Amino acid sequence: MIEPRVALVTCAELPDLDPDDRLLIAPLAAHGIRAESAVWSDPTVDWDAYDLVVLRSVWDYPLHRKEFVEWAATVPRLANPAAIVTWNTDKTYLRDLTRAGLPVIETMWLEPDSTVTLPTSGVRVVKPAISAGSRDTERYDLASPEERALAAGHATALLADGRTVMVQPYLEAVDTAGETALVYFDGVFSHAVRKGPILDGTGALTDGLYRAETIEPREPSAAELAVGARVLTEIPISPLLYARVDLIPAADGTPTLLELELTEPSLFLSHAEGAADRLAAAIVAALHTYA
Repeated sequence: MIEPRVALVTCAELPDLDPDDRLLIAPLAAHGIRAESAVWSDPTVDWDAYDLVVLRSVWDYPLHRKEFVEWAATVPRLANPAAIVTWNTDKTYLRDLTRAGLPVIETMWLEPDSTVTLPTSGVRVVKPAISAGSRDTERYDLASPEERALAAGHATALLADGRTVMVQPYLEAVDTAGETALVYFDGVFSHAVRKGPILDGTGALTDGLYRAETIEPREPSAAELAVGARVLTEIPISPLLYARVDLIPAADGTPTLLELELTEPSLFLSHAEGAADRLAAAIVAALHTYA
Protein backbone atom coordinates (compact mmCIF):
# COMPACT_ATOMS: atom_id res chain seq x y z
CA MET A 1 0.00 0.00 0.00
CA ILE A 2 1.33 3.42 -0.98
CA GLU A 3 1.77 5.76 1.98
CA PRO A 4 -0.29 8.98 1.46
CA ARG A 5 1.73 12.19 1.46
CA VAL A 6 0.46 15.44 2.94
CA ALA A 7 2.24 18.77 2.56
CA LEU A 8 2.00 21.12 5.54
CA VAL A 9 2.64 24.43 3.82
CA THR A 10 4.78 27.07 5.47
CA CYS A 11 6.88 30.11 4.56
CA ALA A 12 10.62 30.48 3.98
CA GLU A 13 11.10 32.01 7.43
CA LEU A 14 9.70 28.83 9.07
CA PRO A 15 10.89 26.01 6.77
CA ASP A 16 10.41 23.37 9.48
CA LEU A 17 6.94 24.65 10.43
CA ASP A 18 5.72 26.52 13.47
CA PRO A 19 6.11 24.31 16.59
CA ASP A 20 2.33 24.09 16.98
CA ASP A 21 1.94 22.67 13.46
CA ARG A 22 4.66 20.08 14.07
CA LEU A 23 2.28 18.49 16.58
CA LEU A 24 0.36 17.13 13.57
CA ILE A 25 3.16 14.95 12.28
CA ALA A 26 2.93 12.14 14.86
CA PRO A 27 -0.89 11.67 14.77
CA LEU A 28 -0.80 11.68 10.97
CA ALA A 29 1.95 9.06 11.04
CA ALA A 30 -0.29 6.99 13.31
CA HIS A 31 -2.83 7.04 10.46
CA GLY A 32 -0.14 5.86 8.02
CA ILE A 33 0.25 9.33 6.48
CA ARG A 34 3.60 10.96 5.78
CA ALA A 35 3.43 14.68 6.57
CA GLU A 36 6.14 16.96 5.20
CA SER A 37 6.80 20.68 5.49
CA ALA A 38 6.92 22.56 2.19
CA VAL A 39 7.49 26.25 1.50
CA TRP A 40 4.77 27.72 -0.72
CA SER A 41 7.19 29.98 -2.62
CA ASP A 42 9.75 27.24 -3.32
CA PRO A 43 9.64 26.67 -7.10
CA THR A 44 11.22 23.22 -6.77
CA VAL A 45 8.28 21.68 -4.86
CA ASP A 46 6.16 19.28 -6.89
CA TRP A 47 2.70 19.99 -5.48
CA ASP A 48 1.14 17.35 -7.75
CA ALA A 49 3.05 14.70 -5.80
CA TYR A 50 0.98 15.26 -2.67
CA ASP A 51 -2.34 13.64 -1.90
CA LEU A 52 -3.34 16.75 0.07
CA VAL A 53 -1.77 20.18 0.49
CA VAL A 54 -2.67 21.86 3.80
CA LEU A 55 -2.01 25.56 4.31
CA ARG A 56 -0.41 26.28 7.66
CA SER A 57 2.22 28.87 8.63
CA VAL A 58 2.28 30.85 5.36
CA TRP A 59 2.53 34.06 7.33
CA ASP A 60 4.57 36.01 4.79
CA TYR A 61 1.70 36.14 2.28
CA PRO A 62 0.60 39.75 3.06
CA LEU A 63 3.83 40.98 1.46
CA HIS A 64 3.25 38.81 -1.62
CA ARG A 65 -0.52 38.35 -1.76
CA LYS A 66 -0.82 38.51 -5.57
CA GLU A 67 1.79 35.78 -5.99
CA PHE A 68 0.32 33.76 -3.14
CA VAL A 69 -3.21 33.80 -4.55
CA GLU A 70 -1.91 32.92 -8.01
CA TRP A 71 0.11 30.06 -6.54
CA ALA A 72 -2.89 28.72 -4.61
CA ALA A 73 -4.93 28.61 -7.81
CA THR A 74 -2.37 26.23 -9.35
CA VAL A 75 -2.24 23.73 -6.48
CA PRO A 76 -4.39 20.62 -6.75
CA ARG A 77 -6.00 19.20 -3.62
CA LEU A 78 -5.48 22.39 -1.59
CA ALA A 79 -7.05 22.80 1.85
CA ASN A 80 -8.50 25.24 2.37
CA PRO A 81 -9.37 25.75 -1.34
CA ALA A 82 -7.98 28.52 -3.52
CA ALA A 83 -11.34 30.30 -3.82
CA ILE A 84 -11.45 30.63 -0.03
CA VAL A 85 -7.83 31.83 0.00
CA THR A 86 -8.67 34.62 -2.44
CA TRP A 87 -11.74 35.68 -0.45
CA ASN A 88 -10.25 35.39 3.03
CA THR A 89 -6.80 36.96 2.56
CA ASP A 90 -8.38 40.39 2.07
CA LYS A 91 -10.31 41.53 5.13
CA THR A 92 -12.89 43.24 2.95
CA TYR A 93 -14.65 39.86 3.34
CA LEU A 94 -15.98 41.46 6.55
CA ARG A 95 -18.23 43.59 4.34
CA ASP A 96 -19.87 40.41 3.05
CA LEU A 97 -20.43 39.15 6.58
CA THR A 98 -21.82 42.50 7.66
CA ARG A 99 -24.29 42.46 4.78
CA ALA A 100 -25.29 38.96 5.89
CA GLY A 101 -26.41 40.44 9.20
CA LEU A 102 -23.63 39.05 11.39
CA PRO A 103 -22.41 41.04 14.42
CA VAL A 104 -19.18 42.30 12.81
CA ILE A 105 -17.01 44.94 14.46
CA GLU A 106 -17.77 48.43 13.15
CA THR A 107 -15.24 49.37 10.48
CA MET A 108 -14.37 52.56 8.59
CA TRP A 109 -12.88 51.66 5.22
CA LEU A 110 -10.36 53.92 3.50
CA GLU A 111 -9.38 53.19 -0.08
CA PRO A 112 -6.04 54.26 -1.61
CA ASP A 113 -7.60 57.37 -3.17
CA SER A 114 -9.24 58.42 0.13
CA THR A 115 -8.58 61.51 2.19
CA VAL A 116 -7.82 60.53 5.78
CA THR A 117 -10.38 62.04 8.14
CA LEU A 118 -10.45 60.41 11.55
CA PRO A 119 -12.78 60.87 14.54
CA THR A 120 -11.57 63.26 17.24
CA SER A 121 -12.33 60.97 20.15
CA GLY A 122 -12.19 57.31 21.12
CA VAL A 123 -9.49 54.69 20.85
CA ARG A 124 -9.21 53.30 17.33
CA VAL A 125 -7.21 50.56 15.66
CA VAL A 126 -5.61 51.33 12.28
CA LYS A 127 -4.59 48.41 10.08
CA PRO A 128 -4.36 47.32 6.44
CA ALA A 129 -7.01 45.06 4.93
CA ILE A 130 -4.30 42.64 3.84
CA SER A 131 -2.32 41.66 6.89
CA ALA A 132 -1.57 38.78 9.24
CA GLY A 133 -0.19 38.48 12.75
CA SER A 134 -1.14 42.10 13.59
CA ARG A 135 1.53 43.33 11.19
CA ASP A 136 1.25 47.10 10.45
CA THR A 137 -1.49 47.34 13.08
CA GLU A 138 -1.67 49.75 16.04
CA ARG A 139 -4.15 51.49 18.32
CA TYR A 140 -4.39 55.21 18.99
CA ASP A 141 -6.32 57.44 21.40
CA LEU A 142 -7.80 59.94 18.95
CA ALA A 143 -8.68 62.37 21.75
CA SER A 144 -4.96 63.14 21.86
CA PRO A 145 -3.86 65.45 19.01
CA GLU A 146 -0.45 63.80 19.02
CA GLU A 147 -1.87 60.28 18.71
CA ARG A 148 -4.43 61.39 16.15
CA ALA A 149 -1.58 62.76 14.05
CA LEU A 150 0.26 59.43 14.41
CA ALA A 151 -2.87 57.53 13.39
CA ALA A 152 -3.39 59.77 10.36
CA GLY A 153 0.25 59.33 9.38
CA HIS A 154 -0.05 55.56 9.74
CA ALA A 155 -3.18 55.45 7.58
CA THR A 156 -1.72 57.84 5.01
CA ALA A 157 1.42 55.74 4.63
CA LEU A 158 -0.62 52.59 4.07
CA LEU A 159 -2.84 54.32 1.51
CA ALA A 160 0.20 55.71 -0.30
CA ASP A 161 1.40 52.12 -0.61
CA GLY A 162 -1.84 51.26 -2.42
CA ARG A 163 -3.38 49.44 0.53
CA THR A 164 -6.96 49.57 1.79
CA VAL A 165 -7.08 50.74 5.41
CA MET A 166 -9.43 49.71 8.21
CA VAL A 167 -10.21 51.93 11.20
CA GLN A 168 -12.01 50.11 14.01
CA PRO A 169 -12.93 50.90 17.62
CA TYR A 170 -10.65 49.36 20.21
CA LEU A 171 -13.10 47.32 22.26
CA GLU A 172 -12.27 47.70 25.96
CA ALA A 173 -13.08 44.05 26.63
CA VAL A 174 -9.84 43.16 24.84
CA ASP A 175 -7.98 44.24 27.99
CA THR A 176 -10.23 42.26 30.35
CA ALA A 177 -12.08 39.37 28.74
CA GLY A 178 -9.66 39.19 25.80
CA GLU A 179 -10.49 37.63 22.44
CA THR A 180 -12.13 34.24 22.17
CA ALA A 181 -10.84 32.18 19.25
CA LEU A 182 -13.19 29.33 18.30
CA VAL A 183 -11.47 26.56 16.33
CA TYR A 184 -13.36 24.19 14.03
CA PHE A 185 -12.23 21.11 12.11
CA ASP A 186 -14.39 19.90 9.22
CA GLY A 187 -17.16 22.23 10.39
CA VAL A 188 -17.22 20.80 13.94
CA PHE A 189 -16.19 22.83 16.99
CA SER A 190 -12.93 21.53 18.47
CA HIS A 191 -11.72 23.96 21.14
CA ALA A 192 -11.31 27.60 22.10
CA VAL A 193 -8.57 29.81 23.52
CA ARG A 194 -8.35 33.23 25.08
CA LYS A 195 -6.04 35.66 23.31
CA GLY A 196 -4.74 38.51 25.44
CA PRO A 197 -4.18 42.11 24.26
CA ILE A 198 -1.22 42.68 21.95
CA LEU A 199 -1.52 46.31 20.82
CA ASP A 200 0.38 48.50 23.28
CA GLY A 201 -0.38 51.90 21.77
CA THR A 202 3.29 52.81 21.39
CA GLY A 203 3.08 53.10 17.62
CA ALA A 204 5.90 50.58 17.25
CA LEU A 205 4.79 48.45 14.29
CA THR A 206 6.16 44.93 14.11
CA ASP A 207 8.45 44.01 11.24
CA GLY A 208 8.29 40.29 12.04
CA LEU A 209 5.85 37.62 10.90
CA TYR A 210 3.59 38.19 13.90
CA ARG A 211 3.35 39.69 17.37
CA ALA A 212 3.67 37.42 20.36
CA GLU A 213 0.37 36.68 22.10
CA THR A 214 -0.67 35.40 25.51
CA ILE A 215 -2.76 32.28 24.85
CA GLU A 216 -4.65 30.12 27.32
CA PRO A 217 -7.49 27.60 27.05
CA ARG A 218 -11.03 28.97 27.30
CA GLU A 219 -14.50 27.49 27.69
CA PRO A 220 -16.64 29.51 25.26
CA SER A 221 -20.07 30.78 26.23
CA ALA A 222 -23.25 29.57 24.59
CA ALA A 223 -23.61 33.01 22.98
CA GLU A 224 -20.12 32.79 21.48
CA LEU A 225 -20.77 29.32 20.10
CA ALA A 226 -24.05 30.54 18.59
CA VAL A 227 -22.30 33.40 16.79
CA GLY A 228 -19.56 31.04 15.62
CA ALA A 229 -22.15 28.67 14.17
CA ARG A 230 -23.86 31.57 12.36
CA VAL A 231 -20.56 32.73 10.91
CA LEU A 232 -19.78 29.28 9.51
CA THR A 233 -23.09 29.24 7.62
CA GLU A 234 -22.00 32.34 5.66
CA ILE A 235 -18.71 30.91 4.35
CA PRO A 236 -18.94 30.59 0.53
CA ILE A 237 -17.52 27.03 0.58
CA SER A 238 -18.13 24.68 3.49
CA PRO A 239 -17.38 22.64 5.41
CA LEU A 240 -13.68 23.45 5.35
CA LEU A 241 -10.78 21.50 6.80
CA TYR A 242 -10.33 24.17 9.46
CA ALA A 243 -11.76 27.53 10.47
CA ARG A 244 -11.18 29.99 13.29
CA VAL A 245 -13.70 32.56 14.46
CA ASP A 246 -12.28 35.41 16.57
CA LEU A 247 -14.77 37.18 18.85
CA ILE A 248 -14.64 40.09 21.31
CA PRO A 249 -17.48 41.22 23.60
CA ALA A 250 -19.03 44.55 22.59
CA ALA A 251 -19.90 47.13 25.25
CA ASP A 252 -23.18 45.33 25.94
CA GLY A 253 -21.45 41.94 26.14
CA THR A 254 -22.63 40.72 22.74
CA PRO A 255 -19.99 38.57 20.99
CA THR A 256 -18.67 40.61 18.06
CA LEU A 257 -16.77 39.16 15.12
CA LEU A 258 -13.28 40.56 14.75
CA GLU A 259 -11.94 38.15 12.13
CA LEU A 260 -12.79 34.91 10.37
CA GLU A 261 -9.55 33.02 9.77
CA LEU A 262 -9.71 30.45 6.96
CA THR A 263 -6.30 30.62 5.29
CA GLU A 264 -3.40 30.27 7.75
CA PRO A 265 -4.70 30.67 11.30
CA SER A 266 -2.82 29.47 14.33
CA LEU A 267 -4.97 26.58 15.54
CA PHE A 268 -3.49 26.40 19.04
CA LEU A 269 -3.18 22.62 18.97
CA SER A 270 -0.98 22.64 22.06
CA HIS A 271 -3.67 24.35 24.13
CA ALA A 272 -6.37 21.66 23.91
CA GLU A 273 -6.02 17.98 24.67
CA GLY A 274 -6.69 15.88 21.57
CA ALA A 275 -6.75 18.86 19.18
CA ALA A 276 -3.91 17.55 17.01
CA ASP A 277 -5.62 14.15 16.85
CA ARG A 278 -8.91 15.77 15.81
CA LEU A 279 -7.24 17.77 13.05
CA ALA A 280 -5.36 14.66 11.89
CA ALA A 281 -8.69 12.80 11.67
CA ALA A 282 -10.14 15.67 9.63
CA ILE A 283 -7.15 15.45 7.28
CA VAL A 284 -7.75 11.71 6.86
CA ALA A 285 -11.36 12.46 5.91
CA ALA A 286 -10.20 15.16 3.48
CA LEU A 287 -7.85 12.68 1.80
CA HIS A 288 -10.89 10.55 0.93
CA THR A 289 -12.70 13.64 -0.37
CA TYR A 290 -9.83 14.54 -2.72
CA ALA A 291 -9.06 10.94 -3.75
